[in-house]
Amino acid sequence: MYFSKYNIFSKIRNSDDYYLVNLLSGNADILQPVKANEILNGNYGDIQEYLEKGYLIDENEEKKIYMNKYLEFIENRDKDEVQIFFVPWYACNFGCAYCYQSGYDLEKQSISKEVIDAFFSYVKKEFAGKRKYITVFGGEPLLPAEASRKSIEYILQQATENGLDTALVTNGFSLKEYTPLLTKYRIREVQVTLDGLGEVHNTRRPLKNGGETFAQIVEGIDEALANKININLRVVIDKENLNSLVDLSKFAVEKGWTNSQYFKTQLGRNYELHYCQSSQSRLFTRLEFYEAIYSLIEGHPEITEFHKPAFSVSKFLFDNGELPAPLFDDCTGCKTEWAFDGSGHIYACTATVGKKGEELGTFYPTVNKANDLIKLWEERDVTTIPECKSCNLQLACGGGCASIAKNRTGTLASPDCRPITQLLEMGISHYFCEK
Repeated sequence: MYFSKYNIFSKIRNSDDYYLVNLLSGNADILQPVKANEILNGNYGDIQEYLEKGYLIDENEEKKIYMNKYLEFIENRDKDEVQIFFVPWYACNFGCAYCYQSGYDLEKQSISKEVIDAFFSYVKKEFAGKRKYITVFGGEPLLPAEASRKSIEYILQQATENGLDTALVTNGFSLKEYTPLLTKYRIREVQVTLDGLGEVHNTRRPLKNGGETFAQIVEGIDEALANKININLRVVIDKENLNSLVDLSKFAVEKGWTNSQYFKTQLGRNYELHYCQSSQSRLFTRLEFYEAIYSLIEGHPEITEFHKPAFSVSKFLFDNGELPAPLFDDCTGCKTEWAFDGSGHIYACTATVGKKGEELGTFYPTVNKANDLIKLWEERDVTTIPECKSCNLQLACGGGCASIAKNRTGTLASPDCRPITQLLEMGISHYFCEK
């Protein structure tokens, strides 16, 4: 018997207690110092207790369980719904300070029906028998020009005729104008970004001519919610706007957004993806980001009425009373996510769509797939990434983002590591420990 290689054990933040989590066995415990010392010293009291929960286990038996769980993961993923991103154009009416598409061709603002028809033809054939939905992405898909509006309406029509829901990712500036159109079709949700109130948001996400955007986006959100359109409000956080999350949270609560069944939120970290940002000093590392969010919420617990952070699997455990299934792969590219654009190219995901050199084929004017490249994406998981194989955090991390890993190392078969141990230290403290 040995201490499972998948045990995650550490001291809980701001507590004398420890936690012990094992995603393979599906068990998690908070341990008082006396119990934690048994693990620290390797001198276990009630061994049977550790055996029953999979914290102590025979190594060969653990390998069998691991393989069975892996096969179960693959089987379930094959049944998962596929998210199919479609970028009609990369043009945008915003001049965001941190746009990762700043190096893309942002001029073209139109798409032909021929390309749209080819896209839906490809989807119908290649994803036949799969549960799926479309996410219209950009650039900015909801541009105010009439030609753009007609193209978006045609895309929505085609999606509905093909029995597909559509989600949209938009800056929200023209959302109010588009709402009457959206109510006619099968809209799953609309993702909109606000980075703070008034001046904070307007400084970070202005129009290209420098015009303000906050007030008009708020009107769009109000209009969408009034029409029962699901809003997924995203806040992109860095050192410059972290503290504005407090006021934005209060604003959303006062507006009544947080009481709406059609409203949810997500926090995104501003980070370097493909192109250098003008101010690297404002960026948080992944760990710094969560440390900052943890500290901010500790001082302003009212933020959690607006957003409850995941802190790895902590929130899931709190909400469901059990751990999620082991995560053998956190990258959905070429598995349950694909991306396509108006140039007729195929890509693995939203992080790569539009980036030169990341094309995986074409759906227009002819269908061609780079199967050798696609296979590299399909095979990437914690069993094929050398660094992941010996890591005790692998089943909570899943190897991270393949695109970021490739940007860093030049190869897909490398990890984008997540600070799981520290996230659990904070998350278990936040969700399970009395303050």
